[in-house]
Amino acid sequence: MSFAKLDELCRQVAALDHAQSMLGADEATHMAPGGGADRADAMARLAGMIHRMITDPQVGDWLADAKDEGDGGKAAALREFARVRANRMALPAQFVERQTAARLRSEQLWRTLKPSGNWKAFLPTLAGVIALAREEAAMRAAASGLDPYDALIEQYDPGTRAAAIEPVFARLRQFLGEFLPVALAVQRRRREKLAARGELASPGKPVYPLEGQRALGLAGMAAAGFDFARGSLSVSHHPFCGGVPSDVRIMTRYRGGDFLSSFMAILHETGHALYEQGLPAEWAHWPCGKARGMAMHESQSLFVEKQVGRHPAFWRFALPLARKHLKLDWKHGRAVYEAQRVARGYIRVEADEVTYPLHVILRFELEADIFAGRLAAADIPQAWDARMRAYLGLGTLDRPAQGPMQDVHWPAGIFGYFPSYTLGAVMAAQQWRAIARTHRDIEKDLARGDFSRINRWRDKRIWKKASLHPADAIMQAATGSGLDPEPFIDHLRARYGQ
Repeated sequence: MSFAKLDELCRQVAALDHAQSMLGADEATHMAPGGGADRADAMARLAGMIHRMITDPQVGDWLADAKDEGDGGKAAALREFARVRANRMALPAQFVERQTAARLRSEQLWRTLKPSGNWKAFLPTLAGVIALAREEAAMRAAASGLDPYDALIEQYDPGTRAAAIEPVFARLRQFLGEFLPVALAVQRRRREKLAARGELASPGKPVYPLEGQRALGLAGMAAAGFDFARGSLSVSHHPFCGGVPSDVRIMTRYRGGDFLSSFMAILHETGHALYEQGLPAEWAHWPCGKARGMAMHESQSLFVEKQVGRHPAFWRFALPLARKHLKLDWKHGRAVYEAQRVARGYIRVEADEVTYPLHVILRFELEADIFAGRLAAADIPQAWDARMRAYLGLGTLDRPAQGPMQDVHWPAGIFGYFPSYTLGAVMAAQQWRAIARTHRDIEKDLARGDFSRINRWRDKRIWKKASLHPADAIMQAATGSGLDPEPFIDHLRARYGQ
């Protein structure tokens, strides 16, 4: 009987989550600017309602009583619900409402100020969001016994701690410091060969029509297995995947002179969407039916964007589509060169596989400093600039839009998420290695745009596991290993070092 009560509660919470997700997706794409204040208030109130429902004292009694009913999937469902509820119990509902409203107002202001890079105007709002995040971290730490920053990471990757992330990032930082010059030298040689064959010449600076870019993106989504009966593609200021598994909303941005930016962003978000669409429907309204943390989520998006989307075999399939929709005159060698181009750059979402982890490590280190009390909001531009110069040789003090204002995460109060991107890249490399061991001719599938065997592997071992097991257990069963940076390093060496 108690399990049935929890099941009904989960259905009610899922309905409110659904509404909140759709309001969020609409807010980022179609909402009129004048609706911002009311939308923030509505979403804050919804967040408060959900929080109060889950933390109601009688729910704790139901959980205690339902233990005798828990076996198999029910036991996992109860365990994950208890974890989620414990996280909720750390925060008062009034704080959740106040923080949700502040985050949304901050994100709305960020969208307005980002194009001009007006850091001075944005700083007071960001400082307020950081103050609230510190308050949240302190309350979560007090309730859980975790370090404040670990308490935030826990919200995105349950069970992951900074102490486990640091050695992985230290290994990557050391490797990339030595490997980046090698990869750049390889890039120069590849470019020289293409230039010698006349494959880089093109009249003027091409402009790729947005309709063609959208059509190419849709074709890529279809090949990857996206279910258009349960999702769509729209435009936003920042690429992301939102909505709910039955109505996934992919958002991207287009640039007339750079179709690869939007195409890769669409492939990335499609990876997220496939995970959402593949989650077990029978547990969709329970926490155990949700994705197993954001590192696992990012492993699915980066698998599609990086492991597949930049693979030479994939471009046997994708290049004819690009020629059709964009009137592209590239040969296969040019397409692979452009897809695998390595360059020091300012923007994380446009970074290549080699430099991307350095962007993430930078943010991880700054976040650790923020929540250890070593870094104030006003000093972020200087700290950001110092690490960008150290890791990528680029200065950002005079370009905040390409520095600390480039991402939506901090304006939206999302702290503790960034490590997931590179942890996800590491996991994606492990998954690709496991698939390649099982299907030694998998490159032939990519050349045909056939994702069926890849998706069956991921559906069985990742998607349908949802949050029924810890991430390490899922990875161990799927790949034979827990988190291991070496397959990712081997992948970078093989693709970019020769």
